[in-house]
Amino acid sequence: MPFEPIGPVKLDAIVNVRLTPDEKADLVRQAGDAGLSVSELVRRRALGRRVDTALDRATLNELRRLGGLFKQAFATGADKAQTGAALQAVREAIERLSR
Repeated sequence: MPFEPIGPVKLDAIVNVRLTPDEKADLVRQAGDAGLSVSELVRRRALGRRVDTALDRATLNELRRLGGLFKQAFATGADKAQTGAALQAVREAIERLSR
């Protein structure tokens, strides 16, 4: 999949960067964690774009699920103070991960 187009613009400009073997291994690991090619990972990082890992996505999904459960508990009469505080904590965690 070399030079795979992303959107309407073909990616055909090349930048060479020298790395230590450990740095390259780290980039390969990070790209794998994010489900991206090394080129896409470096491009996103260099241009200040967001890089999500599979763990980030799974954590967000779990937080959303928990938020739904807390919301249901809040609506059905559970301890309003504790449930409301837990729901707020989940909301804040989702916002932090979503940035």
